[in-house]
Amino acid sequence: MFKIMIVEDDSKIRTLITDILRKYSYEVVEVADFLQVERIFEQESPHLVLLDLNLPYYDGFYYCRVFRRITTVPIIVISARDEESSQVLSMELGADDYIVKPLNIQVLLAKIMAILRRNYGEYAVKPEPEKEPLPIHLDDRNFSISCNGLVQELSKNEYKLLKKLMEKQDTIVSREELLEELWDDVHFVVDNTLTVNVTRVKSKLANLGFQDVIKVKRGVGYIFDSAMAGGTRQ
Repeated sequence: MFKIMIVEDDSKIRTLITDILRKYSYEVVEVADFLQVERIFEQESPHLVLLDLNLPYYDGFYYCRVFRRITTVPIIVISARDEESSQVLSMELGADDYIVKPLNIQVLLAKIMAILRRNYGEYAVKPEPEKEPLPIHLDDRNFSISCNGLVQELSKNEYKLLKKLMEKQDTIVSREELLEELWDDVHFVVDNTLTVNVTRVKSKLANLGFQDVIKVKRGVGYIFDSAMAGGTRQ
């Protein structure tokens, strides 16, 4: 259940919005003590704030600044001020939307649903899970790889090859991209040269205890399998 905090000093409007939101199964926090807005906000941690601009003590612009200093919670400003300057300033201070009174309840509900869906639902940007750090250490000072005290020396090209694959782990790297990474002019490189370098790197990884870390995607390129490198030791 989403929690919506209403910061509105007109009790009739506040009650109207509250009753409608509860019918749509939202949890509602009504602010009636306008000396306690910040405390209530921090205590309740709402998913969205409906914020009037004309308030006792401090106006809505002030609270936009306060909320934005501590959170990215969505804010919809609801105000009788219809001038463009108030709308622009609200957005500049961090509001996500602006609705001019008198309220159109259906529009308000639609905007609430859209913002909640965008921030918490199906359209929300999900952070990619952090990958475990690889146990294989690349040393660019002496072109070597090591793990648990075991060390394997690499040629310069073997080092560049492995570094490229590890940087793009779990993503297919084309043969063309690897050829360009290792040699400036790929037209004079024998195609088998890349295969030889990959085979040597795979052999040195195997000497450290890692089998099948670099996989061949026939006709496309190579992929560094972080799952095999991160935990599946042979």
